[in-house]
Amino acid sequence: MAEARSSYAGGGSEGKGLEGPSRESVPPGTTVPRVKLLDTLVDTFLQKLVAAGSYQRFTDCYKRLYQLQPEMTQRIYDKFITQLQTSVREEISEIKAEGNLEAVLNALDKIVEDRKDQEEPAWRPSGNPEADLRSALVPYFRQQRDALQRHVRKQEAENRRLAEAVVAGRQQVQELQRRGQARQQAWQVSARPYPRAQTPGPGGHDLVLVGVTWGSPHNCSPVALKRVHQDDV
Repeated sequence: MAEARSSYAGGGSEGKGLEGPSRESVPPGTTVPRVKLLDTLVDTFLQKLVAAGSYQRFTDCYKRLYQLQPEMTQRIYDKFITQLQTSVREEISEIKAEGNLEAVLNALDKIVEDRKDQEEPAWRPSGNPEADLRSALVPYFRQQRDALQRHVRKQEAENRRLAEAVVAGRQQVQELQRRGQARQQAWQVSARPYPRAQTPGPGGHDLVLVGVTWGSPHNCSPVALKRVHQDDV
């Protein structure tokens, strides 16, 4: 029994040793990153968990095993505590990875650090949901309205530019039509045949001047001279 008591006492001291040393106190006014606070919280939780499941309580639950094989009981307890701490740390690491907690906590630290020098108080709910919703949505709606107005002004300017281009194109088409009609009329006037001129010729025949002129009447030139009988004229 004396050996059992000594082993029991030694097991209790080892159980306390598993709790780990206490962390150094942080000086007041020092900002601790939230990631480190989370790690400290996990370590504190494990220390309290080990303290709650001390070696003494473990042996109280397994008295028969402790009385028969105290050394094996100690090894089982140490193995149990080690696996418990490892599984808890792995679960916390998976939660931090899935939720991207380190990046979120670092971003929160940055927001708090940036707000330190700001004298204006931060926004807080007023207790009136309708007023709070209006105060949050009205600036957003105004921003959207300004963006839509800028888009409308830009679209109207583009429409005016396109309308001016259409008017200019129509004027060009009208000018081309006017020039085409003028050329057509000039061609019709220049292509009109002159009346045949008859001159008496020897032997009772007349000389008939048949000609077509192009351009002005002053530039006419005979293209054919034909001697015809007066009866044929």
